[in-house]
Amino acid sequence: MKLLVVLLAVLAGVWLWQRGRQRHMPPPTRPGPAPALPMVRCARCGTHVPDNEAITGRRGTYCSIAHRRESEGA
Repeated sequence: MKLLVVLLAVLAGVWLWQRGRQRHMPPPTRPGPAPALPMVRCARCGTHVPDNEAITGRRGTYCSIAHRRESEGA
């Protein structure tokens, strides 16, 4: 009977110790949203595309090579 009481006391102590550790741990941080890419407008159709995917021409930026050719006659 004494062994059962000691075992229950040890288990209760471990449970309380674990519970106390969880309260003091900072919550896990989640990464924030990815930064927005700068967008530019196509001079031909007005579609907005990311700046790094835009085609640059003499008369502006375009969403595709076909639109640059149509606008600039190249």
